[in-house]
Amino acid sequence: MIAINPDPTRYAEQLAEKEARFTALMAPFQPPAAEVFASPPLHFRQRAEFKIWHQDERSHFAVFAGGRGEAPDFVEQFPVASTLINAAMPLLQQAIESDPVLRRKLFQVEFLSTLDGDLLITLVYHKKLDGEWLQKAAALEKTLGAAIIGRSRKQKEVLSRDYVTERFEVGGRTFVYRQLEGCFSQPNGRVCEQMLNWASAAATDSGGSLLELYCGNGNFTLPLSAHFDRVLATEISKPLTRAAEHNCEVNDINNIAFARMSAEEVSEAIAGVRPFRRLEHVNLSDYDFSTVFVDPPRAGLDQKTLAMVQGFDNILYVSCNPHTLAENLKTLGKSHRIERLALFDQFPYTDHLECGVYLRRR
Repeated sequence: MIAINPDPTRYAEQLAEKEARFTALMAPFQPPAAEVFASPPLHFRQRAEFKIWHQDERSHFAVFAGGRGEAPDFVEQFPVASTLINAAMPLLQQAIESDPVLRRKLFQVEFLSTLDGDLLITLVYHKKLDGEWLQKAAALEKTLGAAIIGRSRKQKEVLSRDYVTERFEVGGRTFVYRQLEGCFSQPNGRVCEQMLNWASAAATDSGGSLLELYCGNGNFTLPLSAHFDRVLATEISKPLTRAAEHNCEVNDINNIAFARMSAEEVSEAIAGVRPFRRLEHVNLSDYDFSTVFVDPPRAGLDQKTLAMVQGFDNILYVSCNPHTLAENLKTLGKSHRIERLALFDQFPYTDHLECGVYLRRR
């Protein structure tokens, strides 16, 4: 549950509690001391989502912090969200309340912002969006200085663009990313930047080729590519694969090949079980794989993928769930030892955290 009004004076205390729990969870694997990467105590989230609650001619941003069946909390400002989102909230609220076309049957608002100052707002409706709505929304784009998207059942209206542009500084270089509306991106921009720098530093002396699973929009792929002669990066989502290819092109990186494949399919391809048409543009014999990078869903790695990654000398593993990471380490620890361990406070004032391990073959 995201804190609506967190107390930043307690941030160091809650981070210390997370570190203690994480250290205890990792202790059976005898790792080195964890590197701890803190978040800004406020305005750290680049994403926010609110229900819209219409009451007495007012339209409120609503958060259901109490759970199902409880009354919503109305928020005028959201201190955990970026300053860009907080600046837009009262302007958007005023526009909605003053225009019945924008207000009618609006039930949700989603914000996507970047450290680079870009903002996209998605308005979600229980009605078909017509030409009058498009006209009003176009004017709203100019008022807010933000891209606007309208959604309703089986309808998506993009007025100017459906993405934001982000920039991260990694190892002294600026990387430019297109982040798509409706697709995954790391919510805490400053911590994401620290994650990229940590992963890049861990991989510095790996050499050879890199295989990456779950590459998304190329968030880690781009900076990691500097440390390998070739990179094969895979992702199951078609929009994210296209975004990754775009990001590779705009950053002038030419040693990455992308393939739209699941982790299970990659395991079969690496093992030579069967050929895949989606790998026709890749000659696997050209790759001297030394390292595999994985950033899996909360469920962690399945048994087939675990067996496959054990075949690599180096394993770089970023996890959004330390408990499934610990389960996977019970297997990986038989063949590899932890060289580096990290805690990233991606989600302050919650029990959630991101973590990373770099393992080398024993």
